[in-house]
Amino acid sequence: MDAADDRSALRSVLRGKIHRALVTAADLDYEGSITLDPELMELSGIEEWEQVHVLDVTNGARLETYAIRGIPGSGEVCINGAAAHLVHPGDLVIILAFEWIRSEHVADHHPRIVRVGAENRPLSPTATEHSGHGPIRGV
Repeated sequence: MDAADDRSALRSVLRGKIHRALVTAADLDYEGSITLDPELMELSGIEEWEQVHVLDVTNGARLETYAIRGIPGSGEVCINGAAAHLVHPGDLVIILAFEWIRSEHVADHHPRIVRVGAENRPLSPTATEHSGHGPIRGV
């Protein structure tokens, strides 16, 4: 069997996503990271200290950093450190976390996606809906 037939290979897939959150603050003097409302972290499956990708819908900037816990229920999305040069308060961002899974499990994989509305509040946080890509939390 060659490598192309080996279904036990690992693939990086989307595990969790916070979709179109509003950046509430930016702190250039902080050492780095993105501070997130822990309620959004829990719904999306993002853990503290975990690497995340931040995609700025407003200006196209993309960066990698790590997540830290903010104040529960605050709706906080604060860009810290050097990334504050790229992402600003009022920008819309998408925050992504990935995980490695075996190729044979990709077809059954369902990421946790949290859509937010005003003040970064999850939209219908108990709703689970299939969008063709897996369950969406907060639709």
